[in-house]
Amino acid sequence: MSTKEKKADETEYTRYEKARMLGSRALQLSMGAPFLIKLGSKDLEQLKYNPVEIAKLEFKRGVIPITVRRPLPHERNTGS
Repeated sequence: MSTKEKKADETEYTRYEKARMLGSRALQLSMGAPFLIKLGSKDLEQLKYNPVEIAKLEFKRGVIPITVRRPLPHERNTGS
């Protein structure tokens, strides 16, 4: 398996970015946000209605509506 064939979630984000996105999305789901993937009642029961697990599924399918902004070194604010 070459690096081009790896899934986007394995190569695009650091573990800290992934944790932040999953946590933010899980919070949205727990506050009543709609699911972005189709889940049946059996699927929800299997996941035990856990918003973190639902967020992981959404992340795996690439539908989480959260972006990561990485400022380049020359774009950082120097405070002057």
